[in-house]
Formats: sequence, structure tokens, C-alpha cells
Amino acid sequence: MKNLFLIMLIAVTVLSLNSTYAQDNKKQKKQKASKKTEVNTLSKTEKAEGWILLFDGKTTDQWRGYGKTDFPKGWTINDNAIQCLGSGKGEAGQGGDIITKEKFKNFELSLEWRISEGGNSGIFILAQEIPGEPIWKSAPEMQVLDNEKHPDAKLGVDGNRQAGSLYDLIPAKPQNAKPVGEWNKVKITVYKGTVIFNQNGVNVLEFHLWTDDWKKMCANSKFKDFTNFVDTATEGYIGLQDHGDDVWYRNIKIKKL
Repeated sequence: MKNLFLIMLIAVTVLSLNSTYAQDNKKQKKQKASKKTEVNTLSKTEKAEGWILLFDGKTTDQWRGYGKTDFPKGWTINDNAIQCLGSGKGEAGQGGDIITKEKFKNFELSLEWRISEGGNSGIFILAQEIPGEPIWKSAPEMQVLDNEKHPDAKLGVDGNRQAGSLYDLIPAKPQNAKPVGEWNKVKITVYKGTVIFNQNGVNVLEFHLWTDDWKKMCANSKFKDFTNFVDTATEGYIGLQDHGDDVWYRNIKIKKL
């Protein structure tokens, strides 16, 4: 009789433990699913640290066209992201580049990008709005690219036109961009001339504005004759490039340093 009671007690305990485990497992899955869908938001920690959303997934209030007062028609909101609508016209685009309404000096910028097959785009920092001049003549650019299909990936020197690179100047190493259709997470830190590019959790390059090394590097590049690029501004706009291809940006947030 005692043995039967012990067996029944063990069985009840096992069933209870299995039920508790199943409930906990289900709760964890729900929490993970919830975290995956929480895009374009700030956590309590981020808010406390001073992060600011530059895109809430619904409006483009903090953006406008480069050289324009309004937000261009060549861009839209789709799938909780700011999307550049591909025109197939390269840099001519159809909407033009977009910039933040506010200028930033020392900051940490964080965002995610997803590129279309064969696509090209870029993230500009410290950009100036100079009448008659394109944004790239004043602003360093983190390259956004389909490394497999876009010809730019094989041009330049040592891969310095591939995703995550300081365009046409310094290659991203390691080259860890994800394939077409997947989201890449990047961070750009700017502090008193020191600039760090981080791609998918890895610091892939670093450079120092206004130094002799910077000037020498620019002197041996396509930017050598562009004074506003070589003598980069200490404060400027964040820009997203319309290169004629479909590209998506989300979770765009910034923290002033």
C-alpha cells in the first residue's frame, strides 16, 4: 500500500512539474515573440540613457528631403520601416536623399537596414546642405549594399565599397553583412572627430577626422577636391541615400554624447 501511495505521489509530482515547465516555456516564447515585434520603440533603459527615436514606424516627422522643406514622394513607410522606392535610375533616384531635421554633433546612431537584390544605398553623417551640391560631397558615408550582386562590391580598393565600409576610403573588416532580405544592425559613433562603424555587433572600422592621416587618405581619393568633405563639419545632418534601389530602414535612434 505504501509503495502504491509513493508511486501515485511521484506521478502527481512529475505531472505538476511538466505542467509548470510547459507554462514557463510558453511564457518565454511569448516574451521572445513580443521582443521581436517591438520595433521602432525605446526600452526603459534606453530612455533613461537619453536615446531619441528618429522614426516611430508611423510618421516621418523628423525627416525631410535634402534641399527640400518636405518629405519626398520617392520614400514611404512600409513594413514598419522607411522605404526608398526603387526607380532603377541610380543616384538620379526619384525622391532624392533624406536628412534629419535636426543637426547632431557628438552622438551614437543606431539603426537597421535591409537592401533589395542588387541594391545600393548609404548612411551619411555630419552632412551639410550646400545649394547645388549633392550630399556626398560634404558627408562621410557608411555603405549599404548587396555585396553579392552590386558591381560596387568589386570596385574601389580592398573592398572599401562593400557594406559597412567608409565609402571608397576604408573597408569594413571583418566583412560581416547579412544576405539580401535580412536585417543588418549598425551603429555609428561620432565623438570629437573619432568615428567608429559597427556592423552586426562588430566594430569594423575607425577613423579620425581632421587629422593628417584623414587628410592624406582624402588626398588619394575621389574626395580630394571637395573641401567640405576633407574639412568635415563638426555638426551636421544624418542622411539616408536614394541610389535608385529599394532599401528599408528601421529602429533608427540616436543618443547625444
